[in-house]
Amino acid sequence: MIKKNIHTEKNVSKAVSRLYTVQALFQMESDNITLEQVLSEFTNYRDKENHKLNNFVKADLALFRQILRKTIEKQSFIDQSIEGLLKEGWPIERIDPILRSIFRAACSELLLGTPPKVVINEFLDIAKAFFPAGKQCQLANGVLDALAKNIMVKENS
Repeated sequence: MIKKNIHTEKNVSKAVSRLYTVQALFQMESDNITLEQVLSEFTNYRDKENHKLNNFVKADLALFRQILRKTIEKQSFIDQSIEGLLKEGWPIERIDPILRSIFRAACSELLLGTPPKVVINEFLDIAKAFFPAGKQCQLANGVLDALAKNIMVKENS
């Protein structure tokens, strides 16, 4: 049996968008810049530069904007959802800022209706890229799985 290659240009383009979202959320938090500033930077500069240098396939910028806007729009709900999964006494601010960005972006995409399995796999790949040693990936796996289950329960109630 021949396996279908799941790494189509469309799938890679979406993966790039998810990576951009994590980077943009991190940048917004660390540099205290606005949503419009980060959208402009990634749309007008970063995506074109990365594509020109052959670092990445062009991002699905519509998906990037959707995830980023939903994250900002629902940040209070998203942060409460994440904090509810952490050990008592661990506020969300105590989580590594990159992991926090991964959790926020993943939760946002779940709210957009992307299948949980896709969201978990994609954002775990991003976590593995940033944290190859593994402990953060174990945390990411647990939190992403629990977020997916919680979002599914809330959507079905």
